[in-house]
Amino acid sequence: MQERATVTAEASVVVRPATLSTEGTLGDLTASAAPTILTSAALEFVGDLVRTFRPRLDELLKARRERQVRFDGGELPDFLRDTVGVRTGDWRCADVPPLLRDRRVEITGPVDRKMIINALNAGASVFMADFEDSTTPTWTNLIEGQQNLYDAIRRTIAFQQGAKAYTLNETTAVLFVRPRGWHLPEAHVWVDGAVAPGALVDFGLYFFHNAKELVSRGAGPFFYLPKLESHLEARLWNDVFIRAQDRLGIPRGTIKATVLIETLPAAFEMDEILNELREHSAGLNCGRWDYIFSFIKKRANDPLAVLPDRGQVTMDKAFLSAYVRLLIKTCHRRGVHAMGGMAAQIPIKDDAEKNEQARALVRADKLREVMSGHDGTWVAHPGLVTLAREVFDTHMPGPNQLGKAREDVNVSQRDLLEVTSGTRTEAGLRHNVRVGVQYIESWLRGAGCVPIYNLMEDAATAEISRAQVWQWVKHRAKLDDGSVVSAERLHALVDEEMGRIALEVGDARFTHGKFSDARALFERLSVAPAFEEFLTIPAYALVTAS
Repeated sequence: MQERATVTAEASVVVRPATLSTEGTLGDLTASAAPTILTSAALEFVGDLVRTFRPRLDELLKARRERQVRFDGGELPDFLRDTVGVRTGDWRCADVPPLLRDRRVEITGPVDRKMIINALNAGASVFMADFEDSTTPTWTNLIEGQQNLYDAIRRTIAFQQGAKAYTLNETTAVLFVRPRGWHLPEAHVWVDGAVAPGALVDFGLYFFHNAKELVSRGAGPFFYLPKLESHLEARLWNDVFIRAQDRLGIPRGTIKATVLIETLPAAFEMDEILNELREHSAGLNCGRWDYIFSFIKKRANDPLAVLPDRGQVTMDKAFLSAYVRLLIKTCHRRGVHAMGGMAAQIPIKDDAEKNEQARALVRADKLREVMSGHDGTWVAHPGLVTLAREVFDTHMPGPNQLGKAREDVNVSQRDLLEVTSGTRTEAGLRHNVRVGVQYIESWLRGAGCVPIYNLMEDAATAEISRAQVWQWVKHRAKLDDGSVVSAERLHALVDEEMGRIALEVGDARFTHGKFSDARALFERLSVAPAFEEFLTIPAYALVTAS
């Protein structure tokens, strides 16, 4: 294993990707990207962030684990007693820049070159380039992703596929970047002898290379922050922002960040999270898929929290409806955007009837969001940008709905913990198995965003699938036919579903893919005595070992 290292005055920052060799195993793009992205100055910048903030991050991750132990013991999430003053105080976040006042349609996707061009050109207000749930964090994906964004910001990005050339339109979406969550390591970057947090590597490399360039072009370094579980984790990000801006001589407040409320504990700390980031806040987003996953995870040992089939856990019911209403009220009271969630549907080219059904689902979802008071929404495919925009244009003539105070909303702890009613079915169980296994297989191959059964799946939806299976096995959930879900039944069912997957994907794809590893991981996580916090942690170990 070869190493690239930059030695600072204090200690070393070492890059240790096995593939970063002189034999050219990375391919032309990555081989050329590495010297541009992994400069000594950039690595020193990342090293400073890691040295400064890793001790606090370690304590915060420890606090997460300790809190989960209390949840497993029966404690329920609730609003914090010692921050009542923050929730009742009459304060507001700093104004967002004019460029961000209208965010009615946002598109998200991984950081591969073609996706970046298509998403920036799609007619959306914002493109969120995703280093997290949509991207398998292989070293190649990460370094090429950083180079792709570097080129896109400077408008030199291009991509050739056969006879077709992809370049940027004159007018493009505003760029946001989502670094990895606090929990994920970067196995290829070591600072002072220890693995660096993936979030600080993603943020640090992107900010160092592009912050000044973005400002010079009338934009700015804008971010989405994933999977926060407390306002103290938001405080850590805010301090990272301050140090990064100070080190590059950029005025504080230049960074703007939207926090995804996609964990159950964070739903009880929305005011506190905005308060911590008030100088840098661009609002909150309903990260619906991860939020369902977190609801299962945080209440894993609670037999009263067992959910029905995934398709019945919808945004207009129970805990999801409550959290949407609270998020909108909180954001508008503090003067920032309340962003809606993802429409995972994708165009269905070979079936007009199913395609129209999918579009109807998107239309209804976006209508619900705009009428509730959201200031914008997410789609996963360029082909749905126009549909989402039409809904928001019709019902939101201004740039946003910050004036919609939602003073009618009064959400309690009980509301945020209300379990969705519905049925559990064998068909739902089988669907979770097929989606979970196929997504993990793609992730292990390096593809973190993949269409499965006409939906764009990422790590969050796979997390729901395996978490729900674990929950049903753990609590021996009863299905609508009166039968019980057990580990033995699951293993037999997985056998059958693997045969179906093989038929669907074809022998060559099944034989040469990573389905055996994916199945093994899915089954192990689904019957484990204790709930694994994130499937991407053991999956990352498989990726980095290969």
